[in-house]
Amino acid sequence: MVRAFVPLAACLVAAVCAAAPPPPAARAEIDELMTRLETSGCEVNRNDSWYPAADARKHLLAKLKYLEDRGMVQTAEQFIELAGSKSSVSGRPYLIKCGSVPPVETGVWFSVQLQALRASGRAAGAH
Repeated sequence: MVRAFVPLAACLVAAVCAAAPPPPAARAEIDELMTRLETSGCEVNRNDSWYPAADARKHLLAKLKYLEDRGMVQTAEQFIELAGSKSSVSGRPYLIKCGSVPPVETGVWFSVQLQALRASGRAAGAH
């Protein structure tokens, strides 16, 4: 009887530990942040190299997928902290430069964009 219970318990643990994507409202905010980045005309510095915003978006989406596959992102703030702020390789912060404005850390830029998104009423869940 105990032997039959072990596989059942293992299945239950696996189901509980399975990766869960962010809730739809959080994913919508993350998607909007990625759209704002891509359409910003800014450049992103990652480990001493500058990239167009569209390339930075692709890189961040790959990081997001990695985190989502492990159930590590459930909010836009977690995305900013775990994927959008610094290099997973070097630990150095990403920078973003828009026009002639001095570069700022992307974590700050994304946080400002998220605040603006939520204030505008366009945040998911505010529909």
